[in-house]
Amino acid sequence: MKFAYKFSNLLGTVYRHGNLNFSHDGNSVISPVGNRISIFDLKNNKSETLPVATTKNITCVGLSPDENLAILVDEDGAAVLVSLITRAVLHHFHFYKPVQCVRFSPDGRKFVVTKDNVALMYHAPGKRREFNAFVLDKSYYGPYDETTCIDWTDDSKCFVVGSKDMTTWVFGAERWANLVYYSLGGHKDVIVGCFFEEDSLDLYTVSQDGALSVWQCDTELEGLKPRPPKQTPTVHTEEDAEVVKCDENRVPRGEEIRGNANSQEQEGSGKVKYRRQGKYFFNKEGEFNNLTSAAFHKKTHILVTGFASGIFHLHELPEFNLIHTLSISDQRIASISINSMGDWIAFGCAGLGQLLVWEWQSESFVLKQQGHFNNMVALAYSPDGQYIATGGDDGKVKVWNTNSGFCFVTFTDHTSSVTAVTFNSTGFVIVSASLDGTVRAFDLHRYRNFRTFTSPRPTQFSCLAIDASGEIVSAGSQGSFEVYIWSMQTGRLLEVLAGHEGPISNLSFNPVQGILASASWDKTVKIWDMYDSWKTKETLMLTSDALAVTYRADGKELAVATLDGEISFWDPQNAVQTGSIVGRHDLQMGRKEVDKITAKQAAKGKSFTSLCYSADGQSILAGGQSKFVCIYNVREQILMKKFEISCNHSLDAMEEYLDRRKMTEFGSLALIDEGAGDGDAVTLSLPGVRKGDMSSRHFKPEIRVTCLRFSPTGRSWAATSTEGLLIHSLDSRLVFDPFNLDLNVTPSSVRRQMRQHEHTDAIVQAFRLNEKKLIQEVLENVPYAEIEVVCTLLPDLYVEKLLNFIATTLESSRHLQFYLTWTLRLLKLHGQKLKARSSTILPMIQSLQKSIQRHLEDISKLCDWNRYNIRYALAMSKQRGTKRSAEKPVSEDEESDEAANEQSTEEIGMQI
Repeated sequence: MKFAYKFSNLLGTVYRHGNLNFSHDGNSVISPVGNRISIFDLKNNKSETLPVATTKNITCVGLSPDENLAILVDEDGAAVLVSLITRAVLHHFHFYKPVQCVRFSPDGRKFVVTKDNVALMYHAPGKRREFNAFVLDKSYYGPYDETTCIDWTDDSKCFVVGSKDMTTWVFGAERWANLVYYSLGGHKDVIVGCFFEEDSLDLYTVSQDGALSVWQCDTELEGLKPRPPKQTPTVHTEEDAEVVKCDENRVPRGEEIRGNANSQEQEGSGKVKYRRQGKYFFNKEGEFNNLTSAAFHKKTHILVTGFASGIFHLHELPEFNLIHTLSISDQRIASISINSMGDWIAFGCAGLGQLLVWEWQSESFVLKQQGHFNNMVALAYSPDGQYIATGGDDGKVKVWNTNSGFCFVTFTDHTSSVTAVTFNSTGFVIVSASLDGTVRAFDLHRYRNFRTFTSPRPTQFSCLAIDASGEIVSAGSQGSFEVYIWSMQTGRLLEVLAGHEGPISNLSFNPVQGILASASWDKTVKIWDMYDSWKTKETLMLTSDALAVTYRADGKELAVATLDGEISFWDPQNAVQTGSIVGRHDLQMGRKEVDKITAKQAAKGKSFTSLCYSADGQSILAGGQSKFVCIYNVREQILMKKFEISCNHSLDAMEEYLDRRKMTEFGSLALIDEGAGDGDAVTLSLPGVRKGDMSSRHFKPEIRVTCLRFSPTGRSWAATSTEGLLIHSLDSRLVFDPFNLDLNVTPSSVRRQMRQHEHTDAIVQAFRLNEKKLIQEVLENVPYAEIEVVCTLLPDLYVEKLLNFIATTLESSRHLQFYLTWTLRLLKLHGQKLKARSSTILPMIQSLQKSIQRHLEDISKLCDWNRYNIRYALAMSKQRGTKRSAEKPVSEDEESDEAANEQSTEEIGMQI
């Protein structure tokens, strides 16, 4: 069974929309990113995107108290029950209406969903396998408008619901005699947050106009009295109905509890009563006019509130003492969450795609991440595959660590869209081209722009390429139809290559020779010879406009993508076309909402805009104006597999067929502007409105792939798309790949040879079974002194397989010196034979280099830290010795002891 590329991670997007959640231990943040969720491990500095996707963008996430389950609800109300242990979907459910909030009870037995003006309480899924995981228990009616927020008491006896009608409702999760429901008013705007005090029925409510109300209850949680069971059937009132009904979707409603704000039941004798103890305002001076989110930590009594201006407050309740105020963004804070310890606060800003984790006691950032808030259009892998550089329409260049998934540096020197990025051969310099008319080089040692390349006349650069030595930088122009050549060392303009009659669409340097290929809209690809005064060596005539060009790793083949959807392959030495692929039918472009033609007809005008050879040169990746990425076999010129980039229907051009439900007699519903603004402000139909941004509109971005790159290690590839930076890696779970297998090769025979110390035969048979755990067991049982002997006797066919296995195992293994010794002996003994196959084993060598480089960085930091500590200890001991000698004379024995201690400390420092 061959390895398959599977979705492994989503970078470049850290937060889109919805509520943030902390894990139970407080070390991880769960953030919704489009129609997926990402888990950011703050302790281990890693991020992971679950391989689970909903149909549309996620609006709310409910996390069970034991962190085994999560409920994801999208914009249309479609819910997915996900196991956070197995990373698999357990159940699908549809609420048929947009859901505002989902919250599990603290005991994990129930969860409440707010939909329209009703709160639905469900039995939480258990450990048993159930046909229907979502069983409705009760439906709570009371508010007149949409419900917005939920909170539970610590013992799961009651819950509170806030609403847009400016009321707050307290409901009993069970049938209490003295509390069925209770309605609280007093606010003048939408309720943003409602919170119970710890082990109490006391309440805090926060509204959008910046008002906080403190409510005191006259009853403790222990004072709730259970209602005795009814003996005979009675006639139920409107406030207390228990009739089992079904809604319009034939779903059982369960028990219904209807509340009436004007009813006298909540004020009866013996009933639970509330009174307002205090009311406070955040906007005394009027600068905070729109409170957008709030969170409360019950143990520390800390209230965190976020505003539309990007400012957040920390208050201590119930005295409303201001602890801290800080501006963290220039956009509205959409979501706030506090971890279980109460020391870390997570903020999500949807406008800029920011995710921040703030430690309020030390006033420092634990995590500060932001993706490209505009389209991501370019990417490049570093030579060792450890870093990815991305460029976007926001003018930023970001560098991401592929191991951790975090961005560690952002360059903001460009003033317009970045069109191309690339690394030099050393991997420590990033070069980017932009529409602002500059090409900039950034240093990854000092994190600065150390070189800026410009043209004699202002022009917009659309593409970029660097030669194999890293000394020559070339960029293509959109306006002047010229290619500019600069020197990296001096920054001088060396040459201007003219000859094209249309905008330059792409550039590619030959990896082996000093030859540059330039693709243009004039239906030609020109090949320029750097060593012959940049003369045109060949001109390849195409059938349509050239959009992308790329060389194979050995420089002996050239691939060109054209506007008619074809990929043509050329021999650059003889200027002969060797093959072509008609890929127009493989794009399968989806239908836009406003299109008047079918998706099949629309696909005829689409084409591939990005090409990339695999590391071994046998396959080629192609992507463009579609949700699919195609991988073709170059030799057979056939489609091997299609990867679907996204299934998110919140993006445009995803529908394959016309949806008649969205069509009216006046046309498509997508053409109708409902005038709701950005959804965060008051609707525009109200006269005299001064809140919100009147120019903002809700729009659906079109799904497309802008850039594709294979990792130099050959184990993954990345694509920049409307969804973000998607990484597909080899699925390591498919471990059984039989190689020269016969009946005598079994795990028991391998272990028998291992016990008989026939290590070479055991390794060969383990590789024939190709089971990772068995190979690792055999290798780690080889004595350290016999590694060189085993490497000498190992057949040539298995040397490459063993090196490839070590490269993948070294990333996570603790036996660093052991596997490095294997690598050293294999390369020394079989280096000449491996050099003859350097082109085929290059991905494996680069993967090995990536693993060793990562361990080098980790260990060097640890060694530096130990060395600095020992120097500090030596300095302190010397200082203490001088003070002691100044105070009193020291005996000869004490002097010898101190000298011995200093000498031993210096010896330890020298060893480290």
